[in-house]
Amino acid sequence: MLRRHIARLPVLGFLRLSLVAATIAVAATLPALALDDAGTAPVVSLAQTAAPALSGQSGRRNEPVRFEFYLLALSWSRSFCEVSRERYTNRRPDPQCGARPYSFVVHGLWPQHERGFPANCQVPAPRVDRGLVDSMLDLMPSPRLVYHEWDSHGTCTGLSASGYFDTIRKARAAVTIPAEYQAISEPLTVAPAQVADAFVKANPGLRRDALAVTCDGKRLTGVRICLSKDLAFRDCGDAARNSCRSDSVVMPPLRGPRAALR
Repeated sequence: MLRRHIARLPVLGFLRLSLVAATIAVAATLPALALDDAGTAPVVSLAQTAAPALSGQSGRRNEPVRFEFYLLALSWSRSFCEVSRERYTNRRPDPQCGARPYSFVVHGLWPQHERGFPANCQVPAPRVDRGLVDSMLDLMPSPRLVYHEWDSHGTCTGLSASGYFDTIRKARAAVTIPAEYQAISEPLTVAPAQVADAFVKANPGLRRDALAVTCDGKRLTGVRICLSKDLAFRDCGDAARNSCRSDSVVMPPLRGPRAALR
């Protein structure tokens, strides 16, 4: 009996090793969880909820990616800061949540397919010069956000880092923030449709089907505007299907003196 039991040990060991190897193989096929966009408060973006991300034109990384249009994501900075304080009480505040007041800031410029969007197209992403990062802080007031947007979205444009951020600056210059949202001194309750109408009125050529308002249920979190590759307004199509459904939301006020906004 003892000999028979000892003879079975190698077989049992082999079966255990086979089970472990199979488990590892299955785990390797599962998608990795994405971190939040700025490395701080996780905010689910319109484009991310609209359709799954594709890493490269054929599903492989480090290959050229074709896309149809851009989505310019503008974030209401004070909502982001409130969410950060509520969720991360022990974390150092993001730079945009300091003394200078910000209203709408650029979250990112995201290449889009008519359905879905590419992401993380070069891994590792080409390095971004710190001087270039600093030059973008007037529009994207968080170095972590600038690095993240290049890694996740800029690498899918086919542009160099300088070309990508120059395109962001041009895209932001193409959009006028409505005057009523540039210097809010008290909490403002608005209907999402009211915000959309204000952007349409302030931007000739912008139609309601070319933008969407986003929220977290109680706060306005941002406005998404769709642009062609030459930065003309265009319809968002499927990318707008997850816009805010709340009847009304709050826009937290700016703090301190009015920021220089256009």
